[in-house]
Amino acid sequence: MKKVQVEILGLSTSPHNNGAYALILFEVGGKRKLPIIIGGFEAQAIALKLENIKAPRPFTHDLIKSLVDTFNIGITEVTIDELRNETFFAKIVCEMNGLTHEIDARPSDAIAVAVRCEAPIFVSEEVMNEAGITDEGKEEPETSTPATRPSSEKKVSSSPAPQAHTNIEGELADLKSKLEEAVQKEDYEKAAKIRDQIQRLSSNS
Repeated sequence: MKKVQVEILGLSTSPHNNGAYALILFEVGGKRKLPIIIGGFEAQAIALKLENIKAPRPFTHDLIKSLVDTFNIGITEVTIDELRNETFFAKIVCEMNGLTHEIDARPSDAIAVAVRCEAPIFVSEEVMNEAGITDEGKEEPETSTPATRPSSEKKVSSSPAPQAHTNIEGELADLKSKLEEAVQKEDYEKAAKIRDQIQRLSSNS
C-alpha cells in the first residue's frame, strides 16, 4: 500500500454538523489536505495534547498511552487506510515482543493516540486521491489550533500603540486564567472557546 505522511494543520468547527469538528491533515512535502469530520470529545482530546494542556483526570487516550508505556508497547505509526461509504477507517500499528500488530481504529482515536505517543501519521495514496483537496493560492481557513499551522499563515499587523499593547497583555492574562479554571473544572467546551479567544487575540497583537 502506497501512503503519504501527513501532519495536523488544525481543527475547525464544522458548519454542517452541530458539535462536530473538521480535523485538517496536510501532506508533508506536498500540497494536498485531507479534512475529516470528528466528534467534539475526540477534537478536544487532540487539541489539548497539541497545546500541552493537561486535564485534571486522564482522557481515554491518556489511559491508552499509560498502558502502552507500562507494557512497553511501541506505537510505530497510524494510517488512515480506507474510505468506505464516506467513512474513514484507520489502523494503529504497534510492536510488542518483536511482533507487529495492526489494530483497527477510528481515525480520530488513532490520531489522538498518535499525538500522545509521538507516532507518525500516514494516509494511503488511494484515500488521499479520493478525498484529498488542493487549494493552491487560497488562504487557509481560520482553525481552532493556529499554533499547529505554518508560520507563513500568521497575520502580519502593524505595531499597536503601547497602551493598546498593555491592554491586550492584560486581557490575555485574564483569558489564560479563565482557561486554566475551565480545564480544572473539566468544562472542555468552555475551555475550547476561551482557547480560541486567546489565539485570535494573540494573532492580532
